[in-house]
Amino acid sequence: MALTATVLNGAGLRGRCCRHKVLHPLLGSILADPTSKLYSSYRRPGSPPEKTPSWQKVDFNFKKGIDALKTQLSLLKKETKDHLRGPEGRGFDQYLLQQTKVLWEFRSQEDINKWVISSDVEIGGKSEVYLKLGRNNQAALLYGTLNTEVPRDGETKYSGYCSMRAKPPVGSFARKKYYDWSNFNSLHLRVRGDGRPWMVNIYTDPYFSHHKDDLYNYFMFTRGGPYWEEIRIPFSKFFLSSRGRVQDNQHPIWLDKASFLTLGFTLGDKVNGPFQLEIDFIGLINDRAHTEEFAYEIYDRNPQI
Repeated sequence: MALTATVLNGAGLRGRCCRHKVLHPLLGSILADPTSKLYSSYRRPGSPPEKTPSWQKVDFNFKKGIDALKTQLSLLKKETKDHLRGPEGRGFDQYLLQQTKVLWEFRSQEDINKWVISSDVEIGGKSEVYLKLGRNNQAALLYGTLNTEVPRDGETKYSGYCSMRAKPPVGSFARKKYYDWSNFNSLHLRVRGDGRPWMVNIYTDPYFSHHKDDLYNYFMFTRGGPYWEEIRIPFSKFFLSSRGRVQDNQHPIWLDKASFLTLGFTLGDKVNGPFQLEIDFIGLINDRAHTEEFAYEIYDRNPQI
């Protein structure tokens, strides 16, 4: 009997979880997630667990649920029209002949809100990072203080990083969307730094689970000084670093529409002190003069002798 009750409870829990995932975009404003703590968010080492029961956080609001439904339906209608018109809501001729594209530019607080910042404070560190509009509302200013002091929790071994990351695109009813960069071969940025090296990160969401934590990087060395610099980064210059290995094929998977998720910047040069980085815009370019497919050495796995 005990085994039967355990199986039934587990099945009921899985059913609730699956139904919740399906209905969350529609009922998220009505009903808070009662099972979110089962999958849990990060909790700093040494901090006590949360004692408030999840059922006490339930918040019913029928009016907000109806408003959310109307909003999602309008988004779905717009997405359907754009899909029928062509890729990204444009005609095929415009899509195929496009040579440049601005992904992000920073001219208002709304542009800033499309990004999120984080630091080692999340793991008990002491670094500080802030993001705001620059002078005359013409750029994003990322600034703060890097601190490599390791928290004394007995578990963390390294500390000292600050990052800025774009929010992933989301479709109607909270559907995950992906960027299509297949018509371009280079990333184009206009930045002004303080001489410190930044890591440009490309985040992917691949199909296979063993590639889930893959991260592609490029080290961007700012020159400092009062002048802006334009940096062009071919996709072939990005390398796989999250698992300590370099990509071993000639066709970068981040160009796949079904895998590319978002982009970010990270500072972790182990130098304590203040930093700042100004970003005017981030765009794409199709550089026909650049024909390199892969910038690193490739070795045959089973060479024939």
